[in-house]
Amino acid sequence: MSDLPANTPTKALDGTIHPSNGDPTEPAPSKPLPFRTKSGMSTKKQQQQLAPGQILTGKQEHYLKRELVSQQVVYEVSELSSPTALQRFGAPFRSEFGEVAPVDSDLPLLRYIFVHHVRNFPFLDQAKEKEFWQDKLQVFLESFANKHISSSEDRLEETKRRKLAVKAQKLVELMMVSGIPTASGYEERIRFSELEVVDRSANEQGLLVNTPEGHAINGWDVNVAGVRTTSVKRTVRYHQHAEFVLRVRQPGHPEIYVGRRYGEFARLHKRVRTEIPGKVLPPLPRKNKTSTTSSFFGGGGGDDDASSISSVSTQGNTQDEFSASSSRLLGGHKRNSSLQQSMTTRSSGEIPRDTIKLYREEQRVSLRAFLRTFLQNKQIAETKAMKEFLTLQPITLNEEEMVDIQRRKDMDEKRMEEQRQFYEIARQRAKELDVYMEKFRRDIVESNGLTKLFAEIKTKDKIDDLSLEYKKFAEWLRIEVAATIYHIFLAEDNSPELFAQAKRIHSMLPYTALKQVIRFANPALVMTGVLDLFLAQPFGSRSLAQRVFSMALNDGIKTFQRSIDSLCKKIDDPILCSKIKKFSDGDENTKNIIRNEAVVDDVDLIVAILRSELIEPDLTGEQIGKVFNAYVAWNSAVENVDEEMKQGAELFASLKQLLKMHTRQRDKAMMASILEEPTTLYLFRDLFTIFYEPLIRVYKSANVYNSVTDFSEFADDMFSVIESAQRQDVSADPNQTVQSFIDLCARHEHNFYKFVHEVHIHDNGLFTQLMGWLEGILEFLRKGPPSGGKLDMNALFQGAVDVGQVHKEKAIEEIDALIAWQAARKKWHQDKTRQKMAADQNDPLAGEQETAPGASTFKSSDFGLNASDLQDLDYSDSGTDDESDEEDDLDPIAAERRRRAKRQDHLRRTAGEPVKPPVSHLTGLKPSFLAMLRMVLAG
Repeated sequence: MSDLPANTPTKALDGTIHPSNGDPTEPAPSKPLPFRTKSGMSTKKQQQQLAPGQILTGKQEHYLKRELVSQQVVYEVSELSSPTALQRFGAPFRSEFGEVAPVDSDLPLLRYIFVHHVRNFPFLDQAKEKEFWQDKLQVFLESFANKHISSSEDRLEETKRRKLAVKAQKLVELMMVSGIPTASGYEERIRFSELEVVDRSANEQGLLVNTPEGHAINGWDVNVAGVRTTSVKRTVRYHQHAEFVLRVRQPGHPEIYVGRRYGEFARLHKRVRTEIPGKVLPPLPRKNKTSTTSSFFGGGGGDDDASSISSVSTQGNTQDEFSASSSRLLGGHKRNSSLQQSMTTRSSGEIPRDTIKLYREEQRVSLRAFLRTFLQNKQIAETKAMKEFLTLQPITLNEEEMVDIQRRKDMDEKRMEEQRQFYEIARQRAKELDVYMEKFRRDIVESNGLTKLFAEIKTKDKIDDLSLEYKKFAEWLRIEVAATIYHIFLAEDNSPELFAQAKRIHSMLPYTALKQVIRFANPALVMTGVLDLFLAQPFGSRSLAQRVFSMALNDGIKTFQRSIDSLCKKIDDPILCSKIKKFSDGDENTKNIIRNEAVVDDVDLIVAILRSELIEPDLTGEQIGKVFNAYVAWNSAVENVDEEMKQGAELFASLKQLLKMHTRQRDKAMMASILEEPTTLYLFRDLFTIFYEPLIRVYKSANVYNSVTDFSEFADDMFSVIESAQRQDVSADPNQTVQSFIDLCARHEHNFYKFVHEVHIHDNGLFTQLMGWLEGILEFLRKGPPSGGKLDMNALFQGAVDVGQVHKEKAIEEIDALIAWQAARKKWHQDKTRQKMAADQNDPLAGEQETAPGASTFKSSDFGLNASDLQDLDYSDSGTDDESDEEDDLDPIAAERRRRAKRQDHLRRTAGEPVKPPVSHLTGLKPSFLAMLRMVLAG
């Protein structure tokens, strides 16, 4: 951490902030050390080398702009929940104060995005100002805001609206920081060029997830290493069953092997669902009794892979129509299943001329994929069910089982090598197109590049008629699609399952009937009729849609009421229950006062509600003592897992659950009232008309029904190619495999091009408008607002200093502290990434991640997004954990324990992370900055 500024505060394990560079015991130096840049020049020296006429350096300009934009974005996104937000927005929304001019808009950033990138969207650009924007959408959004749907504090979990608001805030900030330039032209960001390499190497994708050894996931290194046969006695005789041998490693524990039958995997799935109710779990692979047999012929060297020649056949369950597609193994296919690497047990000197049966091999690799998918989720990896499944009843392997495990390990390694060869060959072929792809990239990223591409597609009937760089792009795309098909259906542990499912679905689809329905039916009329049926209000009564939605919502309201009644009976104190209900139903101002009291006094919201004099009736002394004792017991039971205190905490747990149920019940009631409003129905009808009808017109005029047959033929051909690749011998040339998939794409690319071409020539300008809309966004990111306006940060800063809004030295000090914090944060994340890589040093593939050929053709800078800004967005996201509704059915005490454990885990992971310095003096720039921002965006 020697590169970090000494005065950058960091976060400790307990969440406290220390002023030093990560060591809480280290005394703060009397004078902060200057931050040293990559070029070796200190920040102080850089300040002295200002461009002529500039008062700020390039870095100071950028990070001052970024901080002020960030503060404005936070304000504007939070204001969207206000009922008066749209009235302060400006046109096309109405306002009590008359039309709001762009330079007077209270929300200039969101107004710019709306006017330039929402209102002119190809569908919405036809919407009428008064009829749609004012009379329907504005009325609906203001009604929604006035309902005050609950916040995260009331619901005890982060709501989806809250998550969406945070994401929107970050994306708007990224867009505006990247798009709005500064006037000086010297804007500069902190760079760590090696970060890109580190991040890419740390990506645990591609081949890494399929490695048989050294792939630890959340503390578990698990491989389904082999399969053995066990005998179980039933009533009279013994029955044989397959048992999958799991090799399990944990840090600090010896390696063990456990045997598990397929039924035990199914029981694990059920137990995890019971332990984590509501959690969406990946499905268990279907039972597959297919076995693979391989013949090996040795040439004299026990471990010489080159001297071995093998062939493969498949013996399977005849009842499974897809058994012919067996041996689709990890990273490979039946050809891969023949990749038995010389049958080496590393002890025998020769390879016997014999046939080896690999019992239940497909099932082995699919169950390995299933287990590793489970372990990717930290919550599942820490369950009692998973721990017992992986550790109980370890077994001792005999010599025959060890030989089987070694054979399968050798096969895994050979499959990995074959997959690398496939990608390398595909990448080499894509590399041959680099010269043309660079020209294509330049054509696309320049002004109107997408419009030119689709204009050529519209005028040329065939791919062969396209210009040279577009034909080469089609060739590159052919390789990309071929590699994608290979990866999905042949290169993963779960590829056998995906292939079987895809083929089964394909065999069930009635393509001929579907084609005729699309050809002769009129979907626009059908959908219009259905919409009229659901939205009609005969004699002013409620529509069918309103009745359906209301019935669903009312069922939910009744369910909550049953839970509320049960909780009130358990609490057995009508006054406590009534105060919580009055808070839930109360006005928003009263709620905000009570919430603020809870934050200021650092007490639970329940305590603040029950003691508040704003909600009648007041509690008696006995009731206050009862609530206080319950609160103490609650904290003790949560933190100490004390069963005795847990009994006393049940009252407080019930009160918290009661608030949650009342809040959710009110939310549903508010949603039901919104659906009852006639404006909601009219808005739905207009949105359907705006978005659906233009697409239907294009689809009818372009004869899309012909593409149904084309897709069916492509699917048949694809399945045939995949099965052929699965049957290939180990000695087959990887070039042939690559070429077979490329040829597959070449045989059908003309049909796909014909589909795009036909849709484009009958789109009534829709595609052209859509491309223009996309290019408008890209043009803003690359060059800024169409008016050419720029933020003159030097003039802004100098003006504020001249009129006394800010003190120059103090403001410069705050800006430099922000720069030092950004640099320290980048360095901290870089070090964390390197530590992660060091933990994976035992993985031979840690630095060899495979990427799709041609994946680096486009860069973020091509679209006007600075790579450094994107990294900062990733840093911001890295500290947020998704909290889903999986805790809803848990005991409140258990749920609170889980929430606190998550917070502690977050503190542990972010211990030592540099903390953003306080920004107080720069707030004096906000009024002047807002005025300048309005002028730049309104031009």
